[in-house]
Amino acid sequence: MRRLRWVALYLAVVMATGVPLVAYAQDISGLIKLFGVAYVVKLLGPQINDFINNLLLNRKVENRQETKVVPILTIGLGQPGYIGAAQVSGPKGLLDKVQAVAQIEANFSQAFRVKALIPIDSINPIADGLRRVYGVGVTAIIDIQI
Repeated sequence: MRRLRWVALYLAVVMATGVPLVAYAQDISGLIKLFGVAYVVKLLGPQINDFINNLLLNRKVENRQETKVVPILTIGLGQPGYIGAAQVSGPKGLLDKVQAVAQIEANFSQAFRVKALIPIDSINPIADGLRRVYGVGVTAIIDIQI
């Protein structure tokens, strides 16, 4: 019965957000946080994108290419999962291919924590593989308080 509830919750979230499960949560609150971030990014992405563009315009460092906001997926330390969002920028044709930003984390010499941010063409790089969209860059990181 418990497994059936998890499957029902999973299907409800996938249907509501269009985002497949790509991480393992420890409990129900972990799932809510995981999919809450994905849902907020999907729902509020255009408004967040406009806010960032206006912020940069007001500081006279505006983006000159198209932009959009997508979820960040962490790959590396611990389990993969949604942790926030990123604004990506590039030519419209390439930008349309970007579905998420992969954040690959690793430690270097026990003194540095390295985070590489890579625009990718899938919301589920575990199933689809990690495929970079070349010619698109990350222009902003959005931390979401949960």
